[in-house]
Amino acid sequence: ALPREAAANTAGIAAAAVLARAGLEAGIELEIDKGLPLGSGLGSSAASAAAAALATNLLLGSPLRKAELIAPCLEAEAAVSGRHADNVAPAILGGLVLLRSTDPLDVVRLPLVPGLAIAVVAPRFELPTREARAALPREVPLGVAVRQAGNLAGLISAMHSGDLGLLSRSLQDLLAAPAREPLIPGAAEVRRAALAAGALGSSISGAGPAMFALCRTTKSAEWAGAAMRRAYREAGGLDSDVFVSPADNPGARQL
Repeated sequence: ALPREAAANTAGIAAAAVLARAGLEAGIELEIDKGLPLGSGLGSSAASAAAAALATNLLLGSPLRKAELIAPCLEAEAAVSGRHADNVAPAILGGLVLLRSTDPLDVVRLPLVPGLAIAVVAPRFELPTREARAALPREVPLGVAVRQAGNLAGLISAMHSGDLGLLSRSLQDLLAAPAREPLIPGAAEVRRAALAAGALGSSISGAGPAMFALCRTTKSAEWAGAAMRRAYREAGGLDSDVFVSPADNPGARQL
């Protein structure tokens, strides 16, 4: 289902952009072995762009710094899913990333409370990004916008201070999740299952239908992931795959 033409695939676009920034008029051949499903809300297109940009840069002897690979990936995302770096920036840099501005590009890597882990549960159900975007409200009441800004500020403060109570209270999406949950069978039950299993917070991953739970430890994330998988099956009638990872990761890298 993915285009194999280099100019229409995020991997090809990102690789070509790296070549251009390095001042080379050359071609390369890429092969990507990727385990992310399409239309999952896991940033699949951004993952391809990040992998291709890093691999191309390594092949050339790393003329670009890691942070300089974000712009080529942004070009790739703009061609297929809109000009935004909220997936490609953390895919390149790892960890928790604040995208203060896209034009001009202003990216800040934030600290994470040590030991945090994430469970992501991806149901075997494709939700096209355009459909998820179409569900978003065109206008947001002032009160909701103020509360959501408070949640964002609280989350950033909690990551700096290590206050898990504040972090948990701030992990609420008052904008996108209420509009998108009806598109995902069992989403509300999956979120409640994660919280009941001890997660600090849970919501939709990207545009969905995958959902995540942020947890205190890897073991807690494993419990939350198992509970969410059961809820998808029982409430939504969907099989799913569970991924558990430390929250703080190095981003794209050579293994």
